[in-house]
Amino acid sequence: MEPIDILRWFASISGIIAAFMVSLDNGRRVTGYGFALFVASSLAWITGALIGSDEPLLSQNLVLFAINLFGVYRYLIRKKPAHA
Repeated sequence: MEPIDILRWFASISGIIAAFMVSLDNGRRVTGYGFALFVASSLAWITGALIGSDEPLLSQNLVLFAINLFGVYRYLIRKKPAHA
């Protein structure tokens, strides 16, 4: 297996696990760690897209990276819930 294949499998599997963690709605910490895993997945997809010259995948994951960083901030860094 090529290193790029390992990277893509990591990106895919980590994205699936992150989506499951966020969908559980099992508290702020679990959701926050789901977003942190989404950040890692996005970085892996960005790297794979750069290596493979896949501009649509790159642009999608640059946007998702920013959204996921906001999720990390919202659920792991910010102290009070948004509705409080």
